[in-house]
Amino acid sequence: MTPHPLLAELAHRAAARAHAAAATCPCGAATLADRPDATVVRHADTVAKAHAPDTDPAGLAPRVAVAAALPGVLLPPLAPAPTLLHGRLVTFWPYGAPVDPEDPDAAPWEAAGALLAELHRAPVPAGLPAMRGPAKAARAVALLHTAGAHPAVAPVLGAWRALPAWARAEAPMPGAGALCHGDLHLGQLVRRPAPDGPWRLIDVDDLGVGDPAWDLARPAAWFACGLLPPDEWTRFLVAYRAAAGPAVPDAGDPWPRLDVPARALTVQTAARAVTKAAMAGRPLDEVEQCLVDACARMGSLPSQVAADFAK
Repeated sequence: MTPHPLLAELAHRAAARAHAAAATCPCGAATLADRPDATVVRHADTVAKAHAPDTDPAGLAPRVAVAAALPGVLLPPLAPAPTLLHGRLVTFWPYGAPVDPEDPDAAPWEAAGALLAELHRAPVPAGLPAMRGPAKAARAVALLHTAGAHPAVAPVLGAWRALPAWARAEAPMPGAGALCHGDLHLGQLVRRPAPDGPWRLIDVDDLGVGDPAWDLARPAAWFACGLLPPDEWTRFLVAYRAAAGPAVPDAGDPWPRLDVPARALTVQTAARAVTKAAMAGRPLDEVEQCLVDACARMGSLPSQVAADFAK
């Protein structure tokens, strides 16, 4: 867990910014996350985030600058550049209301698709690093060694080895590349101003240049594994296409473009699930077993459209 001095100083900095920005402040404070890779503290309308200890300053700064330059797509930062605090890079953001996990019918799939399309069509700034999606997948698979002799390790590694090198972060991504989020899921959307303002994307840690199909891969993988209802996948895909998103053709079968990224996200999610289950000494739950079963099918068949491994 994060050392207490960092958490306390983050809360102090967030409070100072909140008080400076408003004549009156309700002083509502909360720790939104406290993990080894991120600590996030909210004070009223201000959010302070301490990024992972190994975050590259030269990579984070241009990512924050992209958010500032695209306020209609990404939540813009309150400060133009990260600051150093207790050895961690810290950024400050306005508070946005997150997706309600208790109301899946209200999930903003249309907004997610439209925002992604706009992000993918935006000009790529010079000097922006590569999107970190494949690197995150490789890290999740590398952590499988902590699972020991867990029976689910073999099928996950088999599916991983069947992926092309670029999807395993072992080679450059193909194509010229687009501006990508790198870690798209519903937890990366907030309404600003809260509680009913327009939706914006958050979390720039993995943002960069890459294959835009990667940003569609998590919902695609969940749909292919039978974990996302077809109507929700359709809402997302239709909205992305309506906004002229370049990751897939504007009509016809999208799976030839989504196949490899969807497989990679399935492996990444399964690897994390197996690692957590092994560390907790518990069996896989139904969803986790579904992901591992999908990996087993992927590892035993030649590459084909992702829809096939849902069968």
